[in-house]
Amino acid sequence: MITAIVLIKTSVDRIPEIADEIAALEDVSEVFSVTGTYDLIAMVRVARHENLADVIPGRISKVEGVLGTDTHVAFRTYSQHDLEAAFAIGLDS
Repeated sequence: MITAIVLIKTSVDRIPEIADEIAALEDVSEVFSVTGTYDLIAMVRVARHENLADVIPGRISKVEGVLGTDTHVAFRTYSQHDLEAAFAIGLDS
């Protein structure tokens, strides 16, 4: 699974509507409204690297009110949740 973190600049008067529309897109797992330079952050998860082009410029960038994106592809995931799940394999709860 390939994970991309997409930083999104939007029209500020439509942030909730744009976030809802992006969250409804296939391969978008979460959308966060944030402070700072960007208005939204979307987590995109796809099976193949080539699929990122379908999702980010193909769908996210075409949402009305999206002014620009900055995409970061994750190399590895470091998560306490993932570590706990891995060490719990085979244990009965």
